[in-house]
Amino acid sequence: MSQFQLQEPPINLGDAISVKSFEMIKEEITKYPRYFEFSKEEQAVVERLIHTTTCFEQVIENIYFTPNVMHKLKDLLQNQAKLIVDTNMIRSGLSDFYLKTYGNEVICYVNEPEVFEMAKQNNTTRSYAAVELAIKRFRDKPMVLACGNAPTFIYAAINTLVKEKIDLNNVVLLLFPVGFVNVVESKEYGRQFLEHFGADGIILEGRYGASTMVVATLHAAYRLIRDYDTEFGKYNGK
Repeated sequence: MSQFQLQEPPINLGDAISVKSFEMIKEEITKYPRYFEFSKEEQAVVERLIHTTTCFEQVIENIYFTPNVMHKLKDLLQNQAKLIVDTNMIRSGLSDFYLKTYGNEVICYVNEPEVFEMAKQNNTTRSYAAVELAIKRFRDKPMVLACGNAPTFIYAAINTLVKEKIDLNNVVLLLFPVGFVNVVESKEYGRQFLEHFGADGIILEGRYGASTMVVATLHAAYRLIRDYDTEFGKYNGK
């Protein structure tokens, strides 16, 4: 029996690994013609999503951007938008540095006692009740409604925005739920809503998605803000 040889990673520093990863993405992504249909800022999101998942075709062929969403998303983040999310995994994944720098509070009410009671009374999921409560509570604030797991969040978000007559100029939807039940349908509902009302959002259509993809999208937007501010001498962070 041959002796087992211990090995070290060929690339062993975090920054170097990240740089190499994006170099590999930029090389391989040229094989997908639809990538070149996206704007530069949309491409930054697509690349970040691929970096998170390693899935080229799944992301490139299914990602949907409204025409103004990247401008709107960056604007809301810089104006202390509330990040209303469906899972605490999104909260855990987001950079504290970015959240503090831009004053974005992450709101996830799924474990609040009031939400348990609302869900029971209204015969809904906790995700549905949680986003309904959050939108009503922060109705006059800029908000990013971000879903990475529970499709009922999407129905609640849309229905509450319409019923409460929320100003959609202050809203962006990031719709990335994953799974089988209600997932495809909820994203179709999301797209119908965005197109009917001229609202802004990003959707990964089909079954595929994840909370990590929401995090990746937000980090891509933060990075675009940071890079712009650095270029024009406005950025004071690292």
